[in-house]
Amino acid sequence: MRNGSHITLDDIAKKLSVSRVTVSKALRGHSDISVEMTKKVIKTAKELGYSPNIIARSLSSRRSNMIGIVVPKIAHYFFSRVIEGVYDTAFENRYETILTVSQENSEREWKHLQTLVSMRVDGIIISISQETQDLKRFKWIRKMGIPLVFVDRRPEAQLSGFSTVSNNDREGAFQAVEHAIKIGYRKIGFIGGNLHINIGKNRIQGFEDALNEYRIPINHEWILQGGFGKEDGYNGLKHFHQKGSMPEFIFAATYPVALGIYEAAKELGVRIPDDVDIICFGDSDVARFLSPALSAVRQPARELGARAVQILLENINNQKVTKEHHVILPTELVIRGTCAAKKAQSNKIEIHDTPR
Repeated sequence: MRNGSHITLDDIAKKLSVSRVTVSKALRGHSDISVEMTKKVIKTAKELGYSPNIIARSLSSRRSNMIGIVVPKIAHYFFSRVIEGVYDTAFENRYETILTVSQENSEREWKHLQTLVSMRVDGIIISISQETQDLKRFKWIRKMGIPLVFVDRRPEAQLSGFSTVSNNDREGAFQAVEHAIKIGYRKIGFIGGNLHINIGKNRIQGFEDALNEYRIPINHEWILQGGFGKEDGYNGLKHFHQKGSMPEFIFAATYPVALGIYEAAKELGVRIPDDVDIICFGDSDVARFLSPALSAVRQPARELGARAVQILLENINNQKVTKEHHVILPTELVIRGTCAAKKAQSNKIEIHDTPR
């Protein structure tokens, strides 16, 4: 007998003196096969070490029971939690997940999409890279008839035929900056993100909304956009320091941006929160262990992944009608060591809460 990796349906059929069709139906739980025979086939398949050929099965059934996922980073608390949500929900629905990582590179993202299509995945979940601006790849996926759901990040340009699952980025950013204003900060800056991705646009809009609502002038020299990584926060704080014009509070577009700010502050001798205070969008298990502990806008990351799979499976199972869903989940402001209170508030002005 061949080793387990090459055991076929024919081998099982020969062992039991039944037809290949009987074995195939039994392994799929078909009603044509008796319970007794099904048990015999499954027992024999296990004894022989049979492993189903997923690709061959997908060719015959036109369904692979695999979904692909493309994320910008894997060593990132937010995306690791999104992936957990995707994996667990897919598994509960008897789907396997193929994970790919773009490393914030648009070309690599495109190659991953092509690979997933060639592997005959039933659907794709994607959070786009910070470089991605070419929308032709998504139109190609749609033309191929493969359901796709954007999670967290999507192109800012409108794309019909796709569902999205995201945070309420604008409101979350507003709440963070509003909190800083209410404890007395007026010199307020922003680091990270870019406008061609939804989260970049929405978070800067929430930042500006708060300043406008409390009639605080926007200083555009204190707004630095470009990306979502650690290097953006590091370079951003160094830029402010070199210009000799430092805001007293910075809203960081992502948790990695905040880490970059912490690193630059240590090198420059800038004290957090005494010289510059900070809140970031996106939480992490590590944030509370930083010195000082980092305040953050917490995202429901795992739920984002789970909802994306639920919507994707709905579209996979109803391919004749692809229904668009646009789910927006709430965020939560978590205050720790940073932005807990402002020590010197000589420039504080009276604020009256007004309904929004």
